Amino acid sequence: MKILILCTGNSCRSQMAEGFLKSFDATIEVHSAGTAPSTEVHPKAVVVMQEIGIDLSANYPKKVDEFLDQEFDYVLTVCSGAKESCPTFTGKVKHQLHIGFDDPADATGTEEEIYSEFRRIRDEIKRDFYAFYQKSLV
Repeated sequence: MKILILCTGNSCRSQMAEGFLKSFDATIEVHSAGTAPSTEVHPKAVVVMQEIGIDLSANYPKKVDEFLDQEFDYVLTVCSGAKESCPTFTGKVKHQLHIGFDDPADATGTEEEIYSEFRRIRDEIKRDFYAFYQKSLV
């Protein structure tokens, strides 16, 4: 099973989703990428994932072009849809699905309010990607 998770910056949501899928099943080959990758995985995404035992500290944003010559069973987009246009994958893929989330990098307020938003999105990604895993991959 080979999965690609796509978003724009590949710094928060897609990285968290990649971490969760790998934690659910180490036999799945999971990658994430963006159409306009950031320079690093968002530090707050790394922190909130470490809180639950998933280490993203060695991850880095990748451009979707790196994967166009590969075949995937699933390509999943995670953009919110309202404020962003979801990227499309033009490579070979059996199933394309959208599981959208707000971008925690857009959060404003105090540090605690911003971390609270990152945790909310993290927990939604875990819930929705576990449901996808149970329904589609088990």
